Amino acid sequence: QLQLVESGGGLVQPGGSLRLSCAAAGEPLTNYALAWFRQAPGKEREGVGCITGNTAITNWIPTAKGRFTISRDTSQNTVHLQMKSLEPEDTATYYCAADTSCSAFPNRYFYWGRGTQVSVAS
Repeated sequence: QLQLVESGGGLVQPGGSLRLSCAAAGEPLTNYALAWFRQAPGKEREGVGCITGNTAITNWIPTAKGRFTISRDTSQNTVHLQMKSLEPEDTATYYCAADTSCSAFPNRYFYWGRGTQVSVAS
């Protein structure tokens, strides 16, 4: 059974950077498409991006284009979400999720991590 654990969240000032990690246990992440979602208080969960094989999609949130990148570290069975030029609007709990293919709809994913909090404030 695949298990996902996110890490790397925290408090950062506007304009700062963070790298989130999603570490997998139980199965190789290369068997799955791995997506990042985020959910701010009072808002719906929204897709940030996804990686399948070595192809990353990071344009699900237009305001994140050029600021967020997704990469895979096969040796560590981990996927990273690198975020730069962070804005207060990026404040949310960030989740990783895995399934057989990429989709921006959270109900398409079977495996989820518990999330890591990202707060952007001065």
